[in-house]
Amino acid sequence: MIRLEARVLPSRLATWLSPLAALGLTMLGGALLFAALGVDVGQGLRLFLVEPFNGLYALGELAVKAAPLALCAVGLTLCFRANVWNIGAEGQLVAGAIAGAGVALLAGPETWRGYIVLVMIAGMAGGMAWAALAAWLKDRFGASEMLVSLMLTYVAQLLLGYLVFGPWRDPYGYNFPQSRSFDEPAVLPVLWAGTRAHAGLVLALLAAAAAWLFLARSYPGFRLRVVGAAPAAARYAGYSTRHALWTSMLACGALAGLAGIGEVAGPMQRLTTSVSPGYGFAAVIAAFLGRLHPGGALLASIVMAAFYIGGELAQSRLGLSAGIVGVFQGLVLALLLLGDTLVRYRLRWRRPAGAAG
Repeated sequence: MIRLEARVLPSRLATWLSPLAALGLTMLGGALLFAALGVDVGQGLRLFLVEPFNGLYALGELAVKAAPLALCAVGLTLCFRANVWNIGAEGQLVAGAIAGAGVALLAGPETWRGYIVLVMIAGMAGGMAWAALAAWLKDRFGASEMLVSLMLTYVAQLLLGYLVFGPWRDPYGYNFPQSRSFDEPAVLPVLWAGTRAHAGLVLALLAAAAAWLFLARSYPGFRLRVVGAAPAAARYAGYSTRHALWTSMLACGALAGLAGIGEVAGPMQRLTTSVSPGYGFAAVIAAFLGRLHPGGALLASIVMAAFYIGGELAQSRLGLSAGIVGVFQGLVLALLLLGDTLVRYRLRWRRPAGAAG
């Protein structure tokens, strides 16, 4: 019989090395997968490990994908540190894209250049409103925030489909499900000429820095961490779990909504049905891969963005399925969970009682 026995004091070094080991084993698993599919292993790994960082344009594409991932992952880090299981960052991203696009569509060529700030604020408000629905149901009726936030994701996607197929569809868009293109005042500026990298990357960096300052250097952040780590001690100290719920959910909703409007007002410059390829769900992996630390979540988002780019290149150059990205994401999550289990517990083999010698 095999039992898991909790370690008295898990190794801090092993805790931080576990994500690196998970990434290394994921690459090993990817190599075995490429070999089983008859694909050149070296070429396949190169698409995931080298090509996303190969040149200025590649780095720009990496930034385009890392920015929304980082914004969502940092927001989820706040939720998970507060022991609030918000799994609906994808829906909050879509809601932010819808709200921000509604404001962006009101702009014209002659609108003042600072109008993009209002677009960003609208996107954050949309994400916050969507997160507030889950927080209110949890606070008022005790509903599971995990299930509610997840189900609201599909509601947001259906609302998005209704708008781009219906009232917001571009009348000159050849019947494609998309809005008209945004005018220049409602578009995020490009950071590097010749790339698609936009100001959303700067917002992601600022969000990670602000989240770190909040958690590590502020009294409200300390209360939030205590509520998440030791609820009984938090109640004894008079810290409100309700306050932690609303703070973390609204902050995550605002950052996810900012990620959504960053996609719409950045590389897309219009609202479409394909606002996100699953950034909100991948951000859950990035948050845990980054050890629920804002800086770690930022670095993990770069890794997840490289997975997206590697998967796209594997489709175009090697003819592999689009599911290859999900395979790599699933591998790294499963291996991370396995590593964390072994860090916190040790395996004990015990002979069943009465067994023969």
